[in-house]
Amino acid sequence: MKGYRINPNREFVLRIIEGVIRKEGHCPCRKDVNDETLCPCDEFVKTGVCRCGLFIKEEDVSKFMSKEKTEDAN
Repeated sequence: MKGYRINPNREFVLRIIEGVIRKEGHCPCRKDVNDETLCPCDEFVKTGVCRCGLFIKEEDVSKFMSKEKTEDAN
């Protein structure tokens, strides 16, 4: 989806992807397993809200990157 990127936090993304795999392609944050919860879920496609944090707004990527650098330095 335009304007969004995969979260740059690799460890976090791997955990989410493992959840997607466990749920056979469905959002790991959802209880329901149906066509609406296939990743990327319908809510994300319609509203741009990714509850899992797998997809983030393009403009927020630099915030995530600078936060990770700060945490790595400590």
